[in-house]
Amino acid sequence: MVTQMLRNQGEHINHKKVERIWREEGLKVPKKQIKRRRLWLSDGSCIRLRALYKNHVWSYDFLEDKTTDGKKLRILNIIDESTHECLASIPRRSWRNNDVIEVLANLIIINGIPEYLRSDNGAEFTAKALIKWLDEVGIQTTFIEPGSPWENGYIESFNARMRAEFLNGELFGNLYEATVLTSRWKDHYNTFRPHSSLGGKPPAPQTTLIKQISLSAS
Repeated sequence: MVTQMLRNQGEHINHKKVERIWREEGLKVPKKQIKRRRLWLSDGSCIRLRALYKNHVWSYDFLEDKTTDGKKLRILNIIDESTHECLASIPRRSWRNNDVIEVLANLIIINGIPEYLRSDNGAEFTAKALIKWLDEVGIQTTFIEPGSPWENGYIESFNARMRAEFLNGELFGNLYEATVLTSRWKDHYNTFRPHSSLGGKPPAPQTTLIKQISLSAS
């Protein structure tokens, strides 16, 4: 990942050199994760609904943390499974189904309407008001089996990275600080952090607009 970050900034460097420097500085190298097979149904179809293009499948989930006074934070994370872009990452003390509707409505205005919305069976996601609203908008809900987080692997993977790369290293003094820092990390995740599944590129890299300046002859 560090090698890809350097290459994305224009550095020409070999990953072996980065690894050597990494070890010389005493930094830890993450262990490789064990690969797991996907679950297949008896008719040969896969349990997972695969996202094929942008706005095909969004998934969302809550991630919990707390401020230094011990009060709970619940962070609503929403991602596009095809582009891997984090569409929203919003911490609040508590969430109601109307709050979730408000966030989704704002995202739809900006990004368009997804075809499917994947989630677990949490009370906020199965609320009648939310289900009714999604049906009216034209979004199909897909709920994973209870106690089967691997069926919502994309958002679970995002949550794990957010925990390891951000939450484990931050102490939030209050809700406002958590909101600002979470928004900053989301932007870093989308525009700078390399993704192996995207060839080492971030999901929404920043672009620089260079204005052409016409020089009139004197």
